Order: sequence, then structure tokens, then C-alpha cells
Amino acid sequence: MTRKVTLNKLPVGKTGKVFDITAEGIIRRRLFDLGLIKRTFVKALHISPAGDPIAYEIRDAVIALRSEEAENVLIEI
Repeated sequence: MTRKVTLNKLPVGKTGKVFDITAEGIIRRRLFDLGLIKRTFVKALHISPAGDPIAYEIRDAVIALRSEEAENVLIEI
């Protein structure tokens, strides 16, 4: 059974698969440019000491996203 959560809720060390991008405009384009498209696997790697941003592994690259950006990505875990 899979469940859908936003990317900012993905626990560190866990992997999820992108289900949908809910952002619009320039933020949506930026997320696509970073490789966040449907069926892409994403792994949460590290949370910064202040709690934001969070580092994710996306297509063999490490990308840091703020929670406000990551909450626009719906994933299946």
C-alpha cells in the first residue's frame, strides 16, 4: 500500500516517487528543471541544523529545497 505525502514530509533516509507537482509558474518550471517529474525517485538525505532547507538526492544529484518549495511536490511512499 502506498500513501501520498508532500516531499517536505519525507523522512530522512527514505525514498519516494514523484506523483504530481502542484506548483505553478516559475516555481513549477524550476522543479521540472531540477528533474522533479512524475515517476522520478527522490531520497531525503539531510536536514539543515535550522530545519530548512532539506537536501534530497534526485537523479544522482544532491539538491537543497526549502519546505515551501518541497510542499509543492506530491510523492508516493
